[in-house]
Amino acid sequence: MTFALTFLALFIEALAGYPQALLARVGHPVTWIGALIARAEHVWNEGHLSFPRARLRGILALATILLVTGSVVVLIDHAITLVLPVLLALLVKAVLASTLLAARSLDEHVSDVAEALESRGLAGGRQAVSRIVGRDPQTLDEAGVSRAAIESLAENFSDGVVAPTFWLVLGGLPGCALYKAINTADSMIGHKSERYLAFGWAAAKLDDLVNLPASRLSAIWLIAAARLMPGADWRAAALSALSDAPRHRSPNAGWPEAAMAGALGLALAGPRSYGGKPVDDAWMGSGRREATAADIHRALRLYRIAYVIQAATIGLFALIALLLF
Repeated sequence: MTFALTFLALFIEALAGYPQALLARVGHPVTWIGALIARAEHVWNEGHLSFPRARLRGILALATILLVTGSVVVLIDHAITLVLPVLLALLVKAVLASTLLAARSLDEHVSDVAEALESRGLAGGRQAVSRIVGRDPQTLDEAGVSRAAIESLAENFSDGVVAPTFWLVLGGLPGCALYKAINTADSMIGHKSERYLAFGWAAAKLDDLVNLPASRLSAIWLIAAARLMPGADWRAAALSALSDAPRHRSPNAGWPEAAMAGALGLALAGPRSYGGKPVDDAWMGSGRREATAADIHRALRLYRIAYVIQAATIGLFALIALLLF
């Protein structure tokens, strides 16, 4: 049943995304989770605590966040199952699950960067890319803006699309919601800053763990997409993922970034700046560093093909399950 649920959720999210009118009126599930995390951080993260005590507080806060999120979603999931007929319950759950996926919004935000570069030049590109990356946009030239957009596309394909899909298949709606709670906690309190180094330790470590399978799987989808996309190199994508990903400062982000870089003949990641602080990271891929808006469009085509491959694979498993059971 989870394969059918996931396939429907992928289809609904790709078709409709999350309506702006609904976002303006009631917010988004991730913002609700974010509000819970912010409240927990405000209550539990006192500045005068020692490192061990702050880390323990962070563990307890994260456990509380996951308990609340999981309990609420399990109750909703069971209520839908009890009240509605099977097919209608499946559809309603798929609509809810689609709100936890981010494929359409990711596509739109990265497309905005390419369009801004083409229509408004470097200043427009910097402004557009600042919405999706944490690095200093004013330090980026056109190639830097283009690489940043492609890197964000690759990394968020793993975090925002493949990972929630993976946990939706494994754990249904509650599993997907718990993943989003962990991932959101990492993005909010998992930074290696003085305030969150100890308190966000558990969120950062758990996020690394739950993203391990999806990061490798996202590289596989991108390699498969490169096999189908004219002009892309699936062999270089595979070699780059295997050789370069382990050298990335993140245990997960390097896999989709390296696969994307190899497929498109680019070099991604490398040294960059966040909040005025330089980050010395390895290059993913051995291609050219002078990326352009045209490369962003190529990356988007690769991403869309990978998304369809993922959805088709899940749909095939859903059909097999239907025929067998």
